[in-house]
Amino acid sequence: MLYPDNCEERLGFNEIRQLVHKHCLSTMGQNLVSKMQVMTRFDQIEKFLKQTSEFKSILENQEPLQINTFFDIKTLADKIKVEGAYLIEEELFKIYTSLQTVFVVIRFFDEREDVYPNLEALFEHLPVERGILTHIETVLDAKGKIKPNASKELFDITTAILKGEQEVRKKMDAIYKMAIGNNWVADGSLTVRDGRICIPILAENKRKLKGYVHDESASGQTVYIEPEEVFTLNNKLRDLEFERKREIIRILIALTDNLRPYIPILLSYHSFLTKLDFVRAKALFAIDIEANMPVLLKEPKTKLINARHPLLMLSFAAEKKAVVPLNIGLDEKTRIVVVSGPNAGGKSVCMKTVGLLQLMLQCGLLIPADEHSEVGVFQQIFADIGDDQSIESDLSTYSAHLKKMRYFVEHASAKTLVLIDEFGTGTDPQFGGPMAEAVLEVLNRKKIRGVITTHYSNLKLFAGDTEGLENASMLFDNHKMKPLYILDIGKPGSSYALEIAQNIGLQKEVLNLAKEKIGSSQNNLDSLLVSLEREKRNLHEAKVKLSNQQNKYNNLIAENEKQKLFFEENKKQLVKDAKIEAQNIIKEANKLVEHTIAQIRQKQADKEVTKQLRQNLQKGLQKNEIKPEPKPVVEIDHSELAVGDWVQLIGTESIGQVLELNKDNCVIAFGELRSVVKRKKLQKVSKKQIKKITQGSSYSGSLNEALSNFKAEMDVRGMRGENAIQEIENYLDKAIMLGFSSIKIIHGKGDGILRKLIRNHLKSYKEISHFEDEHLDRGGDGITYVYLK
Repeated sequence: MLYPDNCEERLGFNEIRQLVHKHCLSTMGQNLVSKMQVMTRFDQIEKFLKQTSEFKSILENQEPLQINTFFDIKTLADKIKVEGAYLIEEELFKIYTSLQTVFVVIRFFDEREDVYPNLEALFEHLPVERGILTHIETVLDAKGKIKPNASKELFDITTAILKGEQEVRKKMDAIYKMAIGNNWVADGSLTVRDGRICIPILAENKRKLKGYVHDESASGQTVYIEPEEVFTLNNKLRDLEFERKREIIRILIALTDNLRPYIPILLSYHSFLTKLDFVRAKALFAIDIEANMPVLLKEPKTKLINARHPLLMLSFAAEKKAVVPLNIGLDEKTRIVVVSGPNAGGKSVCMKTVGLLQLMLQCGLLIPADEHSEVGVFQQIFADIGDDQSIESDLSTYSAHLKKMRYFVEHASAKTLVLIDEFGTGTDPQFGGPMAEAVLEVLNRKKIRGVITTHYSNLKLFAGDTEGLENASMLFDNHKMKPLYILDIGKPGSSYALEIAQNIGLQKEVLNLAKEKIGSSQNNLDSLLVSLEREKRNLHEAKVKLSNQQNKYNNLIAENEKQKLFFEENKKQLVKDAKIEAQNIIKEANKLVEHTIAQIRQKQADKEVTKQLRQNLQKGLQKNEIKPEPKPVVEIDHSELAVGDWVQLIGTESIGQVLELNKDNCVIAFGELRSVVKRKKLQKVSKKQIKKITQGSSYSGSLNEALSNFKAEMDVRGMRGENAIQEIENYLDKAIMLGFSSIKIIHGKGDGILRKLIRNHLKSYKEISHFEDEHLDRGGDGITYVYLK
């Protein structure tokens, strides 16, 4: 449901309708464009969008689908219904041409079964009745004219006409030559008068040639005579022409009678061609505005990524200018965005873009936004845009606004999209501001979604302190005094009234007087609002960071418990295996000892033999002796500790890397773990020895595995800023620990916000020597190359 009635006009949808209208090939398609309405059923909207998207794909891929000409079959089918009526050659050829288009399209999709399933649904269960073409082909030729042999009678008549024309021509040539020989002919050649071929004869010779005078020249010196012999032959030809016409009508009546049983299927073909023309027009328009199909949601929410106003885009394209893309989201948390900023800064365009794209989507049109955008379905769209004052209805500007606000408050719900431009204007700001704030509070309680533009400070303050509302501003270049047309979510914007007035050259006397009247408190209000939003944003970021750290801590605890459980389970098994092994060793040792004693007794304690037997016993025992593994020799570096150095915990084999130095304490990375250790408990390890030491250490296997699995490239595109920074921190720790000299961070271009955030964070690392853009051919400023010391 749309409110008010001129909502489509105010948002610019009527112009969109006209642009789609121009792409239609038929009046049927144009009628469907005129009937486009906002839909609220998810499945219906999805079907229309997918059909348009598939046809757009066909056009962009230059598929061999030829749709150039078809006509209004329904009108012709209605004519066929009347008994005794008949279609003329041109009308029959229109049906023939249209049906050829139908069958070409059906064959195209049959050859690509299941490739375009939503378009295939347009002609599902539609039979291919080629008998209609066969009937027409027996009568019409390839140019749409009656065939001379459409019937035996017509063939005979046509043959007779041809022979008669030849005889007339032969007779006329003979008489014409005779007249020329007698000098009866005036200047000129044979000519046609009243549909008859005549000879131009000089007036003084007209009685010398028998025949019928059809005309004379303006001077009266020349008369145009049809010879008597030819006159009789021409009369016969005229009779044959009448017979031919009667036979053609008979043939057309018979053909029309043959087509009458096909009326239902002709109407089905008409419906198919109408829908096809409609979808094709929408797809062509989508290509014009570089539109895509976003992710369609059932719930009333939206997330527009790189969205552009289609009308502004087409206008700028003609001037070879680019539209600044819009990024905005409306969901359960941020339900209403209050946009402020300077005049002519793009506030209204921002709001209208959201409204127009929503209208287009719910009418089945693709929208000029990134395909990863998410757009939901709203049951109602309310808009208060422009001035609706009316002398006839006795409505002032403010009264007209209040009338709409009354309707909004009464009928709005959580599934309503509300768009209000210059909220609260039209009356004394002292009263208009509080009234607008009250309306906004009630609408917020109803959990509506919306975009509102305003200059009122009280609305900016209200949005900053109220859950569900979010301030946003259109950025302004203070130095160049020009709007940037970029929407910045999270903080209100200044109207820059004094600055703009100064820039256009308003007299200083007027400006100074205005500053005095405004007062210092009002002048500082914008800066206070900005500070408030900055603190709010910092608090939110701190909460997110704390939450991430808490999650990481919980994950480490869970992993520790898992490792502990694994160790306990393996410990039991290892002890069990050790006991079994020990028992086997003892058994073997007992056998060896008993065998030795038996040998000594048998040899009666001969010294040499006893000595040999003892040596054999010692060799048997040495087989089960566990030899300790040699520890690697650690080369100690006695120079001063610095961040990035490798150290060993004294009295252990644990090797780690220095992350931070704080007086007597050091933050050391032992693999994935971070630990604070006193400096006196650490000894610096030479970098030359680090590989040898790690190979003999307890975690050498994991380090080698980390080296083999680590990639010097990280992709954070699509991540939120806080999450991207957290991932990069972990990634850099690993890169530094593993000794990499450079890494690559892929963050994409977009608006450059993520790139700026990442690079500002990289500046805080002492281990980083510098960073730079990737080469233009390989990504440019969408990729940051980081060089480590």
